[in-house]
Amino acid sequence: MSDIHSTAVIESGAQIGEGAKIGPFCCIGPNVKIGARVELKSHVVLGGHTTIGDDCKVFPFASIGLQPQDLKFGGETSTLSIGDRNIVREYVTMNPGTEGGGLVTQVGSDNLFMVGAHVAHDCIVGSHVIMANNATLAGHVIVEDYAIIGGLAAIHQFCRIGRHAMIGGMSGVENDIIPYGSVMGGRAWLSGLNLIGLKRRGFSKDEIQSLRVAYRQLFADEGLLSERIEDVADQFPDVEAVMEIVEFMRAESQRGLTQPKSANG
Repeated sequence: MSDIHSTAVIESGAQIGEGAKIGPFCCIGPNVKIGARVELKSHVVLGGHTTIGDDCKVFPFASIGLQPQDLKFGGETSTLSIGDRNIVREYVTMNPGTEGGGLVTQVGSDNLFMVGAHVAHDCIVGSHVIMANNATLAGHVIVEDYAIIGGLAAIHQFCRIGRHAMIGGMSGVENDIIPYGSVMGGRAWLSGLNLIGLKRRGFSKDEIQSLRVAYRQLFADEGLLSERIEDVADQFPDVEAVMEIVEFMRAESQRGLTQPKSANG
């Protein structure tokens, strides 16, 4: 049985999973679906066509699934899909998609969204992502698995954040960040690889060494970037982590690549 506080407002049509706990003064709209054992602490607002997976915890004053902050939004039916075991702290906001972005915002599983984090319309957030206090994603941002976004960092619309990337606090990210990359600065620049994160997640010494060699070659001063990418692909065809960076850099994007500071002049 679900445990629903007497002051909670749950509109007709909302679906509440087995074992869910709905705290005081929560408001749940008619098109919301909550999975099993989800806990809403208090004063949580869930609206729109929002689905939340199992075992998530949402803390007070979070606003999830309400109208996106996009002046082009015309009231079209769009969705917000959130996976399992996410922790959503106080004052976090997440918006559904828009017609211009495929009508869906998607969040994976096992993520931590700290106080005041914002996931805008049409974003795709993977799993095991950490967004620290007041980190913000503009619309259409892709954040891949295990990325960490520091406090007060802001990500420009349409940027891609690669797997295992680390974004320093108060960074303004205007371009894509390669997988395993580490960036910092008011206008973020690529400071190297996220070596601490790689070690913590069990990457071998050989894998890390290959990534370091590939990184130096990819961002060397000689030759064209496209040539350096192909040279690295030829040198490390069997190193999955290196090839992940290569494929990321080869892929189409509406933004450029975040470069080391020396490359930015």
